[in-house]
Amino acid sequence: MSDRVAVVEAALDAALDVLPVGHARLGPEHELATGLRVAEAVELWTDMARSRALDVAARRMKAAGTGHYTISSAGHERTSLVAAALRPTDPALLHYRDGGFVMTRHRQAGLDPVTATVRAFAADRREPASGGRHKVWGSAPAWIVPQTSTIASHLPKATGLALAIDRATRLGWELPVPDDAVVVASMGDASINHASALSGVNAAVYGRRRGVGVPLLLVVEDNGLGISTPTPSGWVEAWGRSWPHLEYLRVADDLRTAWHQISTAVERVRDERAPVLLHLPTVRLWGHAGSDVERGYRSTEEIRADEQRDPLPALARELASLGVADGATLRDRLAEVRAEVDRAVTTLDPVEPLTDREAVLESLAEHDDRRVQAWVAAADPGDRRELHDGLLPEEVSQPGRRTLAAHTNAALREVLAADPRSLVLGEDVGRKGGVYGVTNGLQQRFGPHRVVDTLLDETGILGAAQGAALAGQLPIAEIQYLAYLHNAIDQLRGEAASTRFFSDGAFTTPMVLRMASFADPQGFGGHFHNDHAVAALREIPGVAICVPSRGDQAVALLRTAVAMARAHGRIVVVLEPTALYHRRDLFEEGDEQWTSDWPAPGTVALPGQVGLAGPDGAEVLFVTAGNGVPLSMRASARLAEEGVPSQIVDVRWLQPLPVAAVRHIADRVGRVVVVDECRASGGWADAMVSGLVRSGFTGAVTSVTAADSYVPIGPAAPTVLVSEDEVVDVARGIVQ
Repeated sequence: MSDRVAVVEAALDAALDVLPVGHARLGPEHELATGLRVAEAVELWTDMARSRALDVAARRMKAAGTGHYTISSAGHERTSLVAAALRPTDPALLHYRDGGFVMTRHRQAGLDPVTATVRAFAADRREPASGGRHKVWGSAPAWIVPQTSTIASHLPKATGLALAIDRATRLGWELPVPDDAVVVASMGDASINHASALSGVNAAVYGRRRGVGVPLLLVVEDNGLGISTPTPSGWVEAWGRSWPHLEYLRVADDLRTAWHQISTAVERVRDERAPVLLHLPTVRLWGHAGSDVERGYRSTEEIRADEQRDPLPALARELASLGVADGATLRDRLAEVRAEVDRAVTTLDPVEPLTDREAVLESLAEHDDRRVQAWVAAADPGDRRELHDGLLPEEVSQPGRRTLAAHTNAALREVLAADPRSLVLGEDVGRKGGVYGVTNGLQQRFGPHRVVDTLLDETGILGAAQGAALAGQLPIAEIQYLAYLHNAIDQLRGEAASTRFFSDGAFTTPMVLRMASFADPQGFGGHFHNDHAVAALREIPGVAICVPSRGDQAVALLRTAVAMARAHGRIVVVLEPTALYHRRDLFEEGDEQWTSDWPAPGTVALPGQVGLAGPDGAEVLFVTAGNGVPLSMRASARLAEEGVPSQIVDVRWLQPLPVAAVRHIADRVGRVVVVDECRASGGWADAMVSGLVRSGFTGAVTSVTAADSYVPIGPAAPTVLVSEDEVVDVARGIVQ
């Protein structure tokens, strides 16, 4: 145990030793403040002491080589008061220093936090929050959604959950929590400066301004430091008071006033469905983490001053002065929790770590083709006319064979009609019907609470989608262009996709994310409307990515994506090629060969399955997706005129890549050209080529990709994109 820890522990013991003995004069049922009885006050101090004892154990376990985490809650224990004012059914998305809150919430829910936390320190697979994957504050029975965030990136999700609760109560949808639940989200004082925090709070006050219920309690735990960077005096208060439609409240130091403020704030959020921000002064006692050498950036005087503000002895003195508990009672409580924690540490052996890759990945993603197909079949409406106001999907959009955009619109209509807890959300998806008309008419049919026009903030859109998913709804979110996703990619990578992993599958964020994607050879809009790189998406663990190339395929893929989200809690990204939305012709104007009929009921496009076109006896195999499919088909027609037959594989899924299915076809053909419209360093071609080689393919294989360049505007665009001539030339070379 470090000197700093020993000093604080000794000071706590000394403070209890000088308290009077035998002078507790108030009975356990006496109310210190409305709703706060003496017995509960003593339990709250015990919860705080339990959190402190666990922090000490973490340092000892690290020193002994049996623990792997030392970020402590020491000095932040007054978050116990927040937990006590809430219900165990109020969803909590917490700061990593919220040990006090967790101890109280677990006590409310009848759970054992000590064994769970010690096992988390040891990365024991039996710990119930993450299954040994990380030390997180999380519990499904206690409705604590695991968070590892240090930068308030969970705030957009918390706001989204609050909005989803309000939406469900308006529409009469069933919720996994009571209708009057309050969402609590906590963060540090340094985190309020992060863009994610600004996005989350802005979405909350924006919703309130629009008259939407936002039952969100924000807690800023202000210890005055962001690791080594001090927060300016008064900054948190100025920041908190600057937001319109957000009540700001600084929590007092004394117990009774603090309890009144916190409980009143919770009551207001619950009754008025309005957001409130609690500014909770705290102190950081032991540096950022065990490895943090605090004396490198703080003076001895500053450190000692913070030690004098330790909330445990301060509350002990207050309880004694109020006649709530005497020194002997509190010393006994402290001894009990220390012994409880010591027993948990000493009886932990043997630790059961995650020792193989399969065990670690078990909670990351789930997939069963039969369950997905069953979900599609169950969602099939049978007579679709009733669901489409008397018209079939194709009649809703346009008569005859239809485009990718028209099919997607009809498929979304079918999903919304068949699944009463589904919703479409994004910028301009409602009244305008989307930039390309893909969501046209949906809001008029299903209403503004199911086809939601969001504010212009991709982070907020993904936060709203995550919150809806946690509330048991199925969000189909739209980001207008793939290029805009990068403003908010951490909401997928760091938040949505990690929720399942860090909760051992107890919490999931099922969603479908649609985006207009890839480049249009016409160059309209330049790079900002023509992003043709998918590396940032493909590297996110557990996220599935599909690409339709034609309308009937878009329906099958959307059905599959929705079923994967519903059946397995998956996140599925649908990259819709902008240039193909309204494409009707393949070879020449008026040939209508890139339109299609509505697919049969129950038609799916499962991961691992591919589309195949072209004659048997091919001499070259084009492996492609999206815009590459019609491009390769035109290249194939030119090669056929030269006596070189070819086939085209539409991979459909960029994650997971269907390497096995492609390998099966490639073995018959012997020569493979991967046509990837993405940038060379940002696409999927290299993964397909290496996957074929690793799987044992011994034929010739090469690739064609776009240049490593942003897409310029206008006539310059084709110079950096994959061209038909280039594909033909590469194919000629590989067959010679």
